[in-house]
Amino acid sequence: MPALILSLVEIAAHWPDRGALIGLDLGTKTIGVAASDPDRRLATGVETIQRKAFKADAARLLALAAERKATGFVLGLPINMDGSEGPRAQSTRAFARNLSKLTDLPIGLWDERLSTAAVERELIGMDVSRARRAEVIDEHAAIFILQGALDRLGRLRDERR
Repeated sequence: MPALILSLVEIAAHWPDRGALIGLDLGTKTIGVAASDPDRRLATGVETIQRKAFKADAARLLALAAERKATGFVLGLPINMDGSEGPRAQSTRAFARNLSKLTDLPIGLWDERLSTAAVERELIGMDVSRARRAEVIDEHAAIFILQGALDRLGRLRDERR
């Protein structure tokens, strides 16, 4: 049975209370990867995958998830500023559907509006060279996406108490 794919708020009920999550920033040429600690408090960068074929990309993601004993994925969903979904969001949903056929780890979709822009500004503020920014931007965007999702999950937990 394919893994569930739902919004972050909806998928939270399908994840165990503890366990690492893998955050993804899907680009056309790369996939930024971040992981959380088992308590889901802090997102850290893992790597940037140079995209090849879907099966190779998925195999690497599943290997990273297994190494970290992950309990789910968080995919950044690039929603337009007006709230609509364009081709990039459709591509992300297609990636999620294809990945869900290869794993039973639930997949949460998280609005990633402006994540890359925010990370770019942060790196510029840290005086990171243009070449170095290009190397790390996707991984840092994955951290930004996953940390936002972790913060939201923490607020959901607090609301339930």
